[in-house]
Amino acid sequence: MTREEVLNKYGKSKDNLLYILHDIQDSNPRHYLTEEDLKEVAKWLELPYSYVHGVATFYSMFSLKPRGKYIIRVCESPTCHLMGASNIIIELVKSLGVGIGETTKDEIFTLELTSCIGVCGVAPAMMINSEVYGNLTSEKIAQIIDEKRRESK
Repeated sequence: MTREEVLNKYGKSKDNLLYILHDIQDSNPRHYLTEEDLKEVAKWLELPYSYVHGVATFYSMFSLKPRGKYIIRVCESPTCHLMGASNIIIELVKSLGVGIGETTKDEIFTLELTSCIGVCGVAPAMMINSEVYGNLTSEKIAQIIDEKRRESK
């Protein structure tokens, strides 16, 4: 869906800002919002650019820099932390060869942290795009990453 199609999908109400930003970001193959996106949204909703930019930078779900095909968000809630999220993060950093907030050179994975994904019963957990993975171990991480690499070819 193009930016224009997303804008036309919603009314010109400030209440639609988050929906519009989500849809535009989801339509971008690199999962981010460009400066031009923010300017066009501001114009469409008749809001100051600074307001739209502020919203886009306030929420961690939005990115102003290109990301990989798969966005890995590791939960660092107290429950996940107690159940070994730190080890999962270390495993992912080692496996992917990137730090937190970075994208692999092949542009397949971006590694991020999130405060909670709401699945404490299967901690430690992570999301890849919208899919949740729980009860993570080093072995599960390796299988998941290998599977996603195969899917991206």
